[in-house]
This record gives sequence, structure tokens and C-alpha cells, in this order.
Amino acid sequence: MTDNSHIKINGAIARENPYAMLREPTFSGVLSFMRRKYSKDITGADLVISGIPFDLAVTYRSGTRFGPQGIRLASAEVASMKPYPWGFDPFENLAVIDFGDCYLDVHNPMTIHETIAAHARHILASGARMLTFGGDHYISYPLLKAHAEKFGAPLALIHFDAHSDTWSDDTPSSLNHGSMFYKAVQDGLIDPKHSVQIGIRTWNDDFMGIHVLDATWVHRHGTDAVVAEVERIVGDRPVYFTFDIDCLDPAYAPGTGTPVCGGLTTAQALAIIRGFTGINLIGMDIVEVSPPYDHSQITALAAAHIACDLICLLAKRKADGLLRT
Repeated sequence: MTDNSHIKINGAIARENPYAMLREPTFSGVLSFMRRKYSKDITGADLVISGIPFDLAVTYRSGTRFGPQGIRLASAEVASMKPYPWGFDPFENLAVIDFGDCYLDVHNPMTIHETIAAHARHILASGARMLTFGGDHYISYPLLKAHAEKFGAPLALIHFDAHSDTWSDDTPSSLNHGSMFYKAVQDGLIDPKHSVQIGIRTWNDDFMGIHVLDATWVHRHGTDAVVAEVERIVGDRPVYFTFDIDCLDPAYAPGTGTPVCGGLTTAQALAIIRGFTGINLIGMDIVEVSPPYDHSQITALAAAHIACDLICLLAKRKADGLLRT
């Protein structure tokens, strides 16, 4: 009789294909994201998950280099049952692998930008989409560059954050997690007329023409109004999605580098994201999860649930024949 127990508790390395959910004990086994197969072979993958453990660009608390690891650990809690409220197995028809982390030579920081961009180009060349875990928010800049090359610039941007990250910075080689979208607009990577920032609650004299639905607007108008406004702004354009976990109020995301009071609840953020079924997401990242400041995995769990909903969005679009390349 064949003993298959090794597969039941180590699907990340023992499963034979990138499809289907596999029930494993949440407290054991190899911790890929949602127990997806660890693989460097991305042939046939619809979505590739990878981590970028980088936090040299922060302006306050470091620790987000542990973010990818923390999100993977928390994802075991959402990996064994059909996600709520979707009610289906997103991996039944969506091929998803965990590529592992991007290797970074942190002792040569000026190589970081191109290393991340090259990492993304390699994955995107396969035809797969990317879901990337940071790391601090700087990683979105080289990721945007690679996605704009693949899908055509300028892209639309959906950006959840407490901060606009459009503070001026005209030094090309600077590493700064507060100026990426200033540079992205300047470089023509994103179109501010068709981009939106959600949950903002820090002041900036220049939002670079990007539409802002600040935290007060969200609290006042509700999640359905946010979805409708985002759909109006981005239309059917290719959209890059980025979620800085500090968009959530510190009560819901204490494990982050620059927490700001007055933010969204986890329930609000998930409700908004679940409404994006009509949006053409071509790339996604979740950043600024800092496990050293987390409490009982609150922040990492929020990130894992957000990632799961993004996967469900793509799975639904594929089932509906809308997952365009």
C-alpha cells in the first residue's frame, strides 16, 4: 500500500500540479502561500506569487523584510477551506505557484531596483500575472516599470494607503518608499487621470493629479460608493493594484512601519476589493507588513486574506473568460 502522508502535509513541495486546494494541518508542513506548489518552473501558471524581502527604503520602522515570510505563515489559516464569501475553490481553474523570494544583494543597494525589475520581467515573460509580497513600498516602483513594459504605459493604478507616496524626489538612484508614485507619474508609467488612491490620511501639497478617496471619504460614503468611483476612474484599462497595509487603521494592522490613526477597517478593505470583479488587474502587490511590530498575526492575517480575495478575483475573471493577457 502506498503511503501518501508526505503529500498531505507538504503540498508546497510534494503536490504534482498547481491546481486545487489541499487540506493540511494549519500548524505544520512547508509554508508556501496558501500551500501552493513551490516551483521555479512557471510554465502554464496563471499567477505567480513571490516575495521581495526588502526594507532599506523606509523612513521610520524597519522590519518589512520579514513580510513575505509572515504572510505565508498566516496564509495557512485561509488555505484549507473555500474562501468566504466566494464559495468556490479559486485554484480549481487558476494555476498558481509560489516562486519563493527574489534574491537581493542588500550590501549593494544600488543593484536593488534593477534586480526587482528583472525578477518581474522574467515572470511576466511567461504570460503569468504577479502577486508580490513586500517588503517596503519602494518595490512597487521597479514592479510598475516591468508591468508597464509588458502591458503598455501608462497603466491605471489602484493604490490603498495612508500615504500618497507622491512626495517629490528627483534623484534617480534614491531608495525612498514615499516617492515611488511621484517617479512613476514623472516616468509615464501610470496615468494619474485614471488612477486612484484610497484611504489617504496624510497631507501632501501635490498629489500629482491622482484621484484621492481619503479615509474620511470612505467612512462617509461607504464601500459600494468606493467601488463605483474606482470603476468610473479606471474603466477597462490595465490596472496595477498595490495595497500598503497601513491603509488599515493601526487597530487592524499594528505590524507596519508608519502607522496612521483613522484608517480603514479590514472589513471595509475586503468589501471594496471584492467589488472589483469588473476591473482588469494585470499585477498586484501587498506591502509594508512588518511582523516584528505585529500582534497575534493581526496584520499578516489581514494581508493573507486580501491576497486570497485578489486570487479569487482573478479566478472569477478566468472562469468568465475575462483574464486577458
